[in-house]
Amino acid sequence: MRHIARSPSDVGHALREARKAKKLTQKELAARSGIWQETISKIENGHPGTKLETLFDLCAALSLELVFTERSSAPAIEDIF
Repeated sequence: MRHIARSPSDVGHALREARKAKKLTQKELAARSGIWQETISKIENGHPGTKLETLFDLCAALSLELVFTERSSAPAIEDIF
């Protein structure tokens, strides 16, 4: 699975998709990551202001990596419509 995240909403969507692909509830992910379920819900719903440490904890619990790459010149889908 590969997602391009350019906003908190994109990050939340990617994390939700990864969690669901592993058939985990938010509560189960909370137990694995040590992050409150309420915080996971906020992140998945695009709430800005997530700490980097929290993001890394969730990535670790979902066996994900955070990869940085140069932004493409293609416009974001939101800019097209």
